[in-house]
Amino acid sequence: MSKFGQFAHLDALLVEPSAMQAKVIAHACQELGITRLRIVDGGNAALEAMAMARPDVVISALYLPDMSGTDLVQTMRATLDLENVAFILISSETRPQALDPVRQSGVCGIVPKPFTTEQLRMALANTAEFLAEDQSVGGDFDPETLRVLLVDDSPNARKFTRRVLENLGIQHFVEANNGREAASILGETMVDLVVTDYNMPEMDGRELVDFIRQQSWQQSVPILMVTSESDSSRLAAIEEAGVSGICDKPFEPGMVRRLLARVLSEQEQ
Repeated sequence: MSKFGQFAHLDALLVEPSAMQAKVIAHACQELGITRLRIVDGGNAALEAMAMARPDVVISALYLPDMSGTDLVQTMRATLDLENVAFILISSETRPQALDPVRQSGVCGIVPKPFTTEQLRMALANTAEFLAEDQSVGGDFDPETLRVLLVDDSPNARKFTRRVLENLGIQHFVEANNGREAASILGETMVDLVVTDYNMPEMDGRELVDFIRQQSWQQSVPILMVTSESDSSRLAAIEEAGVSGICDKPFEPGMVRRLLARVLSEQEQ
């Protein structure tokens, strides 16, 4: 088995309108060990292909002839049989306003175009980890006893995060749409971990961290921030407010597992 044999089991669907780009991406997928790869050139064709046979992962361009990659992933998340299909975006787009809706939909990776094989490999590794079950967090605690508060104004992002945490054996969740709802929940419900987004209406992630650390009776609860925020001053302010760890969105499941092991172990000491 090659060192990329971990991807041999993946059934992939590539959505790319450019025949030349499709050939490049398909070749890279084959180099990484993917043998089951279907190729279509548009969003509607992708949905038809998925209706015929559900893939493990969709690899899509952002700009398609009949819809955007954002429209495609959001349609998938709203379709019961497709809501848990992994999604990787390959795009030359760099504007946050274009990429943030994709991030909020719960994706395993955003790969630049042009890309390196290593960049695609990392996105596929995140995908394989996202699809895997019964992973170990590590440490001496029992993940089945943990109570986690998920805070994000995007239901799809919450669903993606919950899936990753469920793969780690965590079973008990409470969800909130924004920091204000989360603050209300924390007033009545004890939790072992808060996983929150940064950019939210009503009360954002920074304000929620401030509330927890300064006003909540659960001031010492670990807080994991999952965010697409790139402003270094804002990220520094989040760290100063008392967040236990920060992950990018889209995040690497392996990074979440390592951060959880660290912050929960520190909590036990």
